[in-house]
Amino acid sequence: MAKIDLVRNIGIVAHIDAGKTTVSERFLFHSGKIHRTGEVHDGQTQMDWMAQERERGITITAAATTFTWGKHEIHLIDTPGHVDFTIEVERSLRVLDGCVVVFCAVGGVQPQSETVWHQADKFKVPRLAFINKLDRIGADYGAVVAEIRERLGANAVPIQLPIGAEDAFEGVIDLVRMRALYFSGELADAPRVEEIPGELEDQAIEARETMIAALADLDDALAEKYLEGQELSPEELDAAIRKATIAVKIVPVLGGTALRNKGIHPLLDAVIGYLPSPADLPPVHGVDPRNPEVQLSRAPKNSEPFAALAFKVAMDEGRKVVFLRVFSGTIEPGAEMLNVRTGRKEKIARLFRIHAEKRERLDKGVAGEIVAAAGLKDATTGDTVCAPTAPILLERIDTYEPVISQAIEAENSSAKERLDFALAKMAEEDPTFRVREDAETGQTIISGMGELHLEIIVDRMRREYGVQAGVGKPQVVYRETVLGDAEGSAVFERELESKHIYAEATCRVASRPRGSGLDLQRALPADPILPDEVIAAAMQGLRDATSAGADGFPLEDVAVTLLRLGIRDGADPVIGARAAAAEAFRRAVVAANPVRLEPIMSVEVTTDDEFLGAIIGDLNQRRGHIQDVEQRGTKRIVGARVPLRNMFGYSTRMRSLSEGRATYAMQFDSYGTLEG
Repeated sequence: MAKIDLVRNIGIVAHIDAGKTTVSERFLFHSGKIHRTGEVHDGQTQMDWMAQERERGITITAAATTFTWGKHEIHLIDTPGHVDFTIEVERSLRVLDGCVVVFCAVGGVQPQSETVWHQADKFKVPRLAFINKLDRIGADYGAVVAEIRERLGANAVPIQLPIGAEDAFEGVIDLVRMRALYFSGELADAPRVEEIPGELEDQAIEARETMIAALADLDDALAEKYLEGQELSPEELDAAIRKATIAVKIVPVLGGTALRNKGIHPLLDAVIGYLPSPADLPPVHGVDPRNPEVQLSRAPKNSEPFAALAFKVAMDEGRKVVFLRVFSGTIEPGAEMLNVRTGRKEKIARLFRIHAEKRERLDKGVAGEIVAAAGLKDATTGDTVCAPTAPILLERIDTYEPVISQAIEAENSSAKERLDFALAKMAEEDPTFRVREDAETGQTIISGMGELHLEIIVDRMRREYGVQAGVGKPQVVYRETVLGDAEGSAVFERELESKHIYAEATCRVASRPRGSGLDLQRALPADPILPDEVIAAAMQGLRDATSAGADGFPLEDVAVTLLRLGIRDGADPVIGARAAAAEAFRRAVVAANPVRLEPIMSVEVTTDDEFLGAIIGDLNQRRGHIQDVEQRGTKRIVGARVPLRNMFGYSTRMRSLSEGRATYAMQFDSYGTLEG
C-alpha cells in the first residue's frame, strides 16, 4: 500500500458506448498492469470479464482493479453505462474520491451521462471530463463542452484543445504548459512534445486566458496576479485547478480517442494531478448507533478506529465476497468486526485485492483502500463494518425500486430448490433485484430495473448455477395511491387460546404530491393515556397495510394518520391494535378513491430527419407525451415520457421504422396514474 497521499480511488462512468471500458483498458496497459489490450468489440477486455459482458459488449457489473502510475497507486472501478444497472454506479460513487466522466464527442451529453452526473453531484464527487472518440465523423469538442455546461449545469473548464478534427485528429494542446502533445496511435508510444502549431497559437492563447479567468474567479491569490498582468507558472495553475476540482467548483475537460491510444497519458497525469487522495478529503461522518443523536467522524488515518462501508457483494462459486471501502483504521484476516445493522460480530476470514475476476491475497487493509473480504456472512450492500469497541453508523447506500416483473418456474420440484438457492444468492448481490412468491398463484416472481436486467439474471442463473427455468412475459410493477381523503374505522375482537383480544382503531388517509412517498403519523387524543406498546403495534399495523392497496399493490404518496385507539379492560390489546389499525386503513383507502399508478419512462430517441415523423407517430401511438425535439449535429433528438407497459418490444419496432439507423435510451422517470 502506498502512502495515503499517493492513493487515488477513482471510477470511470459514462453513458453506454461512450468508451469508458476502453479508457479503463488503456489505463491498465499504459500503466503496465496488463501487457496486451483487449477490445470491447472483440469480447476480450480485462474489466468486462463476465461471459454476458463479453458477448454483448457492455459492462454489467462494476469491476475493480489496482494499478500504479509513477509513484501513485490507483484503485479503479469501471462501472456500467446501461440504465438497468444504475445501482452499480450509485454504490461505486458512494465510496470513490473522484471520477472520470467519459463523453462521446459525437453523442455529447446522453441520458445516462446525465444520470451518472447527478449521482456524482449527490455524493459531491470531484471529477474530470474526458471527451472521447475525437477521431469520429461528426466529433465536436467545443459543442460537447457547451452541452456539459448547459445540460449538466457544470463549470466545465477545458485544459486542452484538440489538434485536428475527425480522422485528422492527432494530438492536443496542453493549455497549462502551452505545448503540443502528439499521439502516434501506437500502443506503447508516449506522447511526443512539440511547439504549438502556428495556425492554432491564437486559439490556444484565447483558450488559456478563458481557463485562467475561470480559475481566478475561484482563487483570490491567482486573481490578484492575473489582474496585475503577472505570468502564472504551470505549478501555480496546477495547484489552482486541483484546489477547485477537489472543491467541486470546476470540471477540467480533456480529450482524446481511447481506442486509438490518443490522450490516455495526459488523462492519467490529470487523475494524479487534479483528483484527490483520501487525505485531501474531510473526515467521513456518521452517528453513534447506540444514540443516533450523537454525531461521530473518522479521519482517513490508520491510527483511527476501523470503519468501512460494504458497497458491493459478489458471489464467487456460491461464497460471498464483500467489497469494502476502508475509511479509517486497519483490518487484518482473523480480526473481529461489528456489523452495525445486525448488531452482531463477524470475523474476517481472508482479505483480497481485486483485479476484475482475479484475486490477490492481502495481509492487511488500511485507511483509504478498497479491499474485498471473505467471511462476512451477514453483510449486505450499505452495511457499516467497524471496530466493536468504537461503533459508528455511516450513511447507507440508497437503492431503487424495481419497475418490471416476470414469473419464473423451475422444470420440476428438485430444480425448484436449486432455483430458490440461485435467486437468493443473486438477490444478495443486487439490491435492485427482488424475489417473492405470489400468494394467489404460488408462482415465483422476480423483479428488476428493466428487461435487460432480468434477462441477465436468468442467463446467469443458467450458466453459473446450472438451473433451467421457464420465464413468463415481462410485466410492469404497479403501485397504488388515493386521490381523495377519507377515514376508516375497524374493531378487532377474537378469542384465542382462552385469551380475549380486543381493540378498535380509526385512521385517516389523504393524497400527497406525486413522488413524495408515504407519511405515517399519529394524532391520538391526550386522554385516555395508552400503553406505548399498544400505540407501536397500531402504527406497525398501518405500516404493514401500506404494502397492499385495494388492488394488492404497494401504496405510494399517501399520508396516513392514526386518529383513535380504543382498548378494553381485561382484554389483550396489542394483537388487536395491530389488526384493527390495518383493517381501518384498508377501509379508509377504499373510501378515498384509490387508483393504480404505473411506471412512466423518460425516452430519448436519436434519429435521422427522414425518420423523424415515423418515430414521433409511433411514440404517440404508445401514449407517449413528446417533451422536445432537438437538433444535435446531423441528428434529431426526440424526448418523450411513455408508460413502460407500452415500451415492450420497442427496440425491434424502432429499428424497423428507421432502417436500423435510430438508437434510443430509456430510464425510469416517475409513477403516473394508469390510463386506458
